[in-house]
Amino acid sequence: MISDQNSRLERSLDVVIVGAGFAGLYMLYQTRRMGLRAQVIEAGADVGGTWYWNRYPGARCDVESLEYSYSFSSDLQQQWRWPDRFSGQADILRYLHHVADRFDLFRSVTLNSRIHEAHFDDTAREWRVVASDGRDWRARFCVMATGNLSLPRVPAFPGLDSFEGRWFHTGLWPKDPIDFSGRRVGVVGTGSSGIQLIPVVAKQAKHLTVFQRTANFSVPAVNRPLTDDIDQAHKARYDVWRDEARRTPFGIAGHPPPHLDALDDSPEVRDRKYETKWGIGGNISFLYTYRDLLTNDAANETAADFVRRKIRSIVKDPSIAELLAPKDHPIGAKRLCLDDGYYETFNRDNVTLVDVRKHPIERVSRVGVRISGADYELDDLIFATGFDAMTGALLDIDIRGARGRSLREKWRDGPVAYLGLMTADFPNLFMITGPGSPSVKTNMVMSIEQHVDWIAGCLAGMDERGQTLISVDPLSEAKWVAHVDEIAQATLYVKADSWYLGSNIPGKPRVFMPYIAGLDRYKAICDAVVERGYEGFIMRR
Repeated sequence: MISDQNSRLERSLDVVIVGAGFAGLYMLYQTRRMGLRAQVIEAGADVGGTWYWNRYPGARCDVESLEYSYSFSSDLQQQWRWPDRFSGQADILRYLHHVADRFDLFRSVTLNSRIHEAHFDDTAREWRVVASDGRDWRARFCVMATGNLSLPRVPAFPGLDSFEGRWFHTGLWPKDPIDFSGRRVGVVGTGSSGIQLIPVVAKQAKHLTVFQRTANFSVPAVNRPLTDDIDQAHKARYDVWRDEARRTPFGIAGHPPPHLDALDDSPEVRDRKYETKWGIGGNISFLYTYRDLLTNDAANETAADFVRRKIRSIVKDPSIAELLAPKDHPIGAKRLCLDDGYYETFNRDNVTLVDVRKHPIERVSRVGVRISGADYELDDLIFATGFDAMTGALLDIDIRGARGRSLREKWRDGPVAYLGLMTADFPNLFMITGPGSPSVKTNMVMSIEQHVDWIAGCLAGMDERGQTLISVDPLSEAKWVAHVDEIAQATLYVKADSWYLGSNIPGKPRVFMPYIAGLDRYKAICDAVVERGYEGFIMRR
């Protein structure tokens, strides 16, 4: 009995944090600095979040390494050495391990514990967070650091259980390396994960069959080793670069905002500019060629047409090139992918592209994938089918707020949140990069730091004023949701069936979830909210 009582006391906290990725680790660091009792609860067997689960071949970040890293510690950013311009999964995971070790975070991280429910106790005025194995924690505040791309989506193809080969999902990749040598492999999905994975698997497999429903735009990463001179030159002005990044829409420095519209230039000048961007590599660089690429159809078409012409020049078979050339959405309205030889892969003799929009997959059979009554025989099947983005990981938990209100019920018609930080009727519950914040339309690490710093400042201020509860004014929440939608409707983003809208999940409400006016504008709004006495929030003793 004494042991059980001590165990309960150890699990009585000021802050419980769900998730041990970039967001959860930094939230733990900040709460520790404030002297708060905090604990991170993580479903995986290690820290790292998305960089723990997404171990598939070719997994790599599409934000440059020197930007996609913490800025809170000058010593950390000066001493850590990234090997490549765009870091691979293993290097990012190694970095997060280093951070957890350096700042002694591991002792406050509980691993292998997937949260099943989080309920607010109206009487005790605290959150009770329960794992699927029955372990529970109580805390005054609950911070959801569950990530925007952390609930993998496996398509509900009939017959998958009967498949006699191996099958994998890119978001749930095994720890041990998988050898595809001499095997017939199928990949379902040609989004970012598929575009990274396909060239790597094609070099191993006896034959690779790519099942494509929607063609996606991709531009070259132009990845390369990060030389000492580039590394040192950047670090010599790191503070300057970080300050510049915070003043940009994407949270990424080094890309001066364009001052011309696409149609201001002649076709010849436009193509030269696009060609230069293509050679430099990077998606932000390409989309920053002109200022109206994501607001004007005619402007967007100039960039889309350029990439389609590039695809036709790379892919030797004209019919395959046409299948790979997107024609059903504006470029950049879905996440613009980065690749390393993706289109070139379809010139290989051991690669086949199958159009499953024209001929849908009927089922997974015992021996492979069945289309139009015939089987594509496979030894291995890989689903690169993405995630239930933005809200999936939150709604996977039974979250109940004041008076037992269910978050799943509240968000039945789409997510409703104020600044992407909190949602009304769920007191003392914070979300890091929640729906209605810039999140996935920015450098995620910079958005995470902005959110965590805001939450930490809020908690410190509440403590100084003796306040114990914070909630959201429903009217302010409704106005913010309307503002997020108004901004989105003025762009081309809403013209694509993307995971930004939840379109990849059958039955999910079609709501554009990120705030796309820019991280710079969003941060100014959050700062102004604080200056006006936490406008839109309700704080009380």
